[in-house]
Amino acid sequence: MFEKLKQFKLDGTIVVLPDFFLDRIIKINSKDELFKMIDSKATTGGGSIRGISTSDIKGGNAVNVAYCLAKMGLSVTLFTVANKIGTSVLHTTFSKFGDSVNLFVKNGKHGSTTSIEFYDSKEKYVNVMLSDVGDNKNFGSEMVSLPTDLDIINTAKGVVLTNWGSNLKGTELAHYLFNNSQNAFHFLDPADIETRKEEFRDSLKKLNSLIDVLSINENECTSLLKASNLDSKLSLDLNNIESVKKVVKRLSSEFGLKIDLHTRIGAAWSDGEDVLFVNSFYTVPKKLTGSGDCWDAADLIGYFAGLDATERLVFSNAYAALYIGSIEF
Repeated sequence: MFEKLKQFKLDGTIVVLPDFFLDRIIKINSKDELFKMIDSKATTGGGSIRGISTSDIKGGNAVNVAYCLAKMGLSVTLFTVANKIGTSVLHTTFSKFGDSVNLFVKNGKHGSTTSIEFYDSKEKYVNVMLSDVGDNKNFGSEMVSLPTDLDIINTAKGVVLTNWGSNLKGTELAHYLFNNSQNAFHFLDPADIETRKEEFRDSLKKLNSLIDVLSINENECTSLLKASNLDSKLSLDLNNIESVKKVVKRLSSEFGLKIDLHTRIGAAWSDGEDVLFVNSFYTVPKKLTGSGDCWDAADLIGYFAGLDATERLVFSNAYAALYIGSIEF
């Protein structure tokens, strides 16, 4: 694996789109503690709750994936939407990568997320995100329809489409992108699909021949199982290795495409016939928001570098563990 990664060099660019968010991360001890503090302030007419750890970072699945790919030395083209402030943040964030990153930012309203991270009652570190998706919700093919846009898409080595769940034009955009990049590697990470899971199920059946890999986490996996009426036939306990393997294999077979599933306990891959699972690396979490995007970036590197499935999952899990265990990344 290390030799393959050392020798790997991608001749070309990876196109990533479309979402950009500005994220505010709030860290608390527990949701019960937060609710008690809010209730206490509300009963006295409001006021400030001080001493809360917060940080502001760039966010959005596409931006995070693009950043991690660039950090690993790949050439990346990012198409997204932002206002003047957001555009300035993007240019500042990616300036360290020089000419290896090309930004195409349409004028509009970028998303904003407040992510609350805490330990839940089961002693799991979780994040709950409150989001205003902005113009990410209507990012269709018209946003990447210029001749210069099409030239970039046509010649891309990979096209990465993220956050279908927030984009009401996600299916139309996927058809447009993947049909206009027939020689590229097509990677789809839909993000949270719970409120549109039946629509995503139907879209996936139409898109499956255009997608090389579908990347999902355990929550998206559970949503897709329920939408496909498979939840009564399979265990939804994704803290069990055998359950994870059975679930990803069944979904892969059901939709006729390769699936990479990353969970708390590890990651799995299946093409509907074979299935593999690799355990996560233990790390004390310093943050969670963006970890799935980091995992995706490493997964993509694994595909382009020619790693076998086991090597690719090990590499992706390791990279995500480094991200989760670091305050700065």
